Amino acid sequence: MSKEKVVTINERIPTLKEQRKQRANRRLLFFLSFFFLLLLVMVYFQSPLSHVKSVTVEGNQFISDEKVVELSGIKGGTSIWNLDKAAIIDRLLDDEEIAAASVERKWFNTVRLVIREHARIGYLYANEHYYPILETGRYLDELPRLEYPADAPLLMNFEQGEALAELSAELAKVPPQLIERISEIFLTPNESDPLALVLYMTDGIEVHSTIRGFSEKIAPYPSIVSDLDPEKKGILHMRMSPYFEEFVVEEEDDSEGEG
Repeated sequence: MSKEKVVTINERIPTLKEQRKQRANRRLLFFLSFFFLLLLVMVYFQSPLSHVKSVTVEGNQFISDEKVVELSGIKGGTSIWNLDKAAIIDRLLDDEEIAAASVERKWFNTVRLVIREHARIGYLYANEHYYPILETGRYLDELPRLEYPADAPLLMNFEQGEALAELSAELAKVPPQLIERISEIFLTPNESDPLALVLYMTDGIEVHSTIRGFSEKIAPYPSIVSDLDPEKKGILHMRMSPYFEEFVVEEEDDSEGEG
């Protein structure tokens, strides 16, 4: 018959006391940690550590960082947790150049502003100044002196009025990759078409078209040009049915005529 070791209650009491003590210590440690964490959070919110220290701006091409920050109305010393994002976005969208905006908190004291500008579809050249035209049809103030636009076509011989407004609306429908291929657009009214246009493209092609329905007329340009002989120079007519008219170059007679 095997002998089993009998553990008396007196022998178990020290072990039970030690377990209870450990559990009590763990609870005390948890509450102390929670208290200090809560205290740190309260100190953070009440201290300058929670104030906006920097504002970063992304997505802007023409509007300066300084102007975007100024438009946002975010001031140094403002608690980063008291920012009214909706109000900031509304203030940014009040600017005619900004199409979309978002506000994000980054780390503990940095605000990130991300904007999208309205595309510039052209520049009106008038009185020796360049006036940016937005995809919305709005006109901006003239560019600073010595700043030459290269991201959109120049609009020549235009004045602010119906013709320019209609062309602006048409250009807004033209894909950006095609806009980039247009260097200059001249208004060349004649008896048969007061809205006639002459375009000079970046690839050297001269295009004749008209403002009325311009976005649809210019749409097939890339595919048409790809089929043209690059050695031939001429005019690509894009009004009704597109066709290419090659320049007629008269050969010069280098020999001197007899006197």
